[in-house]
Amino acid sequence: MSTEILIIDDNPDIRNILNDLILDAGYKTRMAANYNQALKEIDKKLPEVAIIDVKLDKGDNDGIELLNHIKQKNKDIPVIIISGHANIEMAVKSLKSGAFEFIQKPFDKERLMNFVKRASENYELLKQNNYLQTKLFHSFELIGSSNNITKINEQIQKVSPTDSRVFICGPTGSGKELIARKIHKASNRKNKPFIILNGALLDVKKYEQELFGEEKNDGSISYGALEKATGGVLLIDEVSEIPLETQSKILRVLIDQKFKRINGNHDIIVDVRILCSTSKVILEEIKNGNFREDLFHRLNVFQINIDSLSNRVQDIPLLIKYFSEKISENYNLKYFNIDPENHHLIDYSWPGNVRELRNLIERIAILEPQDPEKISNIIKESLKTNNSENVNYYKSLSIPLKEARENFEKEYLTSQLKKFGGNISKMAKFVGMERSALHRKLKGLNIKDLN
Repeated sequence: MSTEILIIDDNPDIRNILNDLILDAGYKTRMAANYNQALKEIDKKLPEVAIIDVKLDKGDNDGIELLNHIKQKNKDIPVIIISGHANIEMAVKSLKSGAFEFIQKPFDKERLMNFVKRASENYELLKQNNYLQTKLFHSFELIGSSNNITKINEQIQKVSPTDSRVFICGPTGSGKELIARKIHKASNRKNKPFIILNGALLDVKKYEQELFGEEKNDGSISYGALEKATGGVLLIDEVSEIPLETQSKILRVLIDQKFKRINGNHDIIVDVRILCSTSKVILEEIKNGNFREDLFHRLNVFQINIDSLSNRVQDIPLLIKYFSEKISENYNLKYFNIDPENHHLIDYSWPGNVRELRNLIERIAILEPQDPEKISNIIKESLKTNNSENVNYYKSLSIPLKEARENFEKEYLTSQLKKFGGNISKMAKFVGMERSALHRKLKGLNIKDLN
């Protein structure tokens, strides 16, 4: 399927020349003769490449406005800017706004078509990479044998066939979006859209526009997440970041099951299953006045809590094996073997959680080291943590021997307890202690059983 290129120029001769050149090269085209036409064409269907004249009928830089409009919708779309009144300042402004290339009229046809070819190839590569990343993400399962992951998998099976709202809590990178996708995949809405609205990434002024959409003065419509998700699922990621004013409007939508677009006069009926997630302690956010309690109770019909990776260390070997196989398969790379018992992997605190572990394994896959020692070195270098071992060492020099020994024992046994998922029998065998003696030691050090 050939790339579709949108040509925007108010000069009919230039428009037709460009159209003939691009069609002859085997691409598809659409054309717009002015600013409003261009806006409608972009909103109707995003092009894969756009060629835009800087000066149209609206103002001196309306081509730059269209460039920004496209980039807001999809930053990956290459835009070639052309101008008959070019200067260095204009070229710099275009490139800073995200233009793929800038070319001055009258343009060299061969040079222009070279830009078009490179833009098309660039877009196809980005699209292919996004497809691989999506395929890779969508193929992931919620892996683990810990009590936490076992319970979550059971919860997903129970809640998915319903239309209940779900509130997913857990630290950044732990797998909240994956849980939401699994709920969608196992639900009656699985063949309908799955839309994500990220509360942490939006411009504060654009929350409502992104959520409800907008009816513009020229008659065009910008659809919001609620309409895009019609019949399907809307995940409001980091919902605790949404401003209180917008929270009240979301609450009204949940009560009335309808809303109006910005500047709109007609009610839009809501047929969307809403899932929410947060990496913050939501009850503290409510207590501090950052999140509406009444909205929380509307959204929190069913709650799923996922632990940090450091609290489910026994899942790490399973995740290593799983990600190694999946990444090798999806990227068509030679399988590589990572020792799941590598102490750097087990002892590390994983502040980035499962996402950080997955990224590390992907890094190893790309480098393709076959020597186990090289793999171990990559792991060691990647997980350096600001010389924390040295900090602990010097800290231990300033306290009595008995206290230093207790600190070490507590840290060591807590780590082992996590490693064996709270299984005292297995842990006792590994550390070389009688089960009853280990129980007494844990009690004496005030280490609580994971179960």
